Amino acid sequence: MFRITEQYVWQLVFTVFFCVLVMMAVIILDTESRIAFADLTLVDFTLITLASWRLIRLFVYDVITKFFREQFADVTPTRGGYTLVKPEAGPRRTLYELVHCPWCLGVWIAATVTFFYLLTPLAIYPVIFLAISAVASFLQIVSNLVGWQAEKIKKEVEGK
Repeated sequence: MFRITEQYVWQLVFTVFFCVLVMMAVIILDTESRIAFADLTLVDFTLITLASWRLIRLFVYDVITKFFREQFADVTPTRGGYTLVKPEAGPRRTLYELVHCPWCLGVWIAATVTFFYLLTPLAIYPVIFLAISAVASFLQIVSNLVGWQAEKIKKEVEGK
């Protein structure tokens, strides 16, 4: 049996809102685009992908944008102060879930980055900066994993 809850309604509202924004973007890009979508090169797709990945990571995980994610949480008093928790229901819960889900926010960010990349030549600068930052972040993650694995192996060898 299919249940309709208030939260499903809010998720539907945000989905419809996203679809309307995408349709408006397509209409704008149809006449104002600096690059036709069909003319995008592999370099363009790579830059858009890396810039989107970096923005997703920035907004979902990085400490510097924690203040943004916290705006959608409820504050509950505790003995030692306050705790942030997911709202029970309503549009703030949907927004909370959106900014805490890389898959969900990724769709919004990819659409935004692609829109501005196709719309204005000025978008190339932040897209390149974000793409370089994405590669650097990826290399840092890989080097941390290699270091962590090496440290783990070293401890195992010393323990034997």
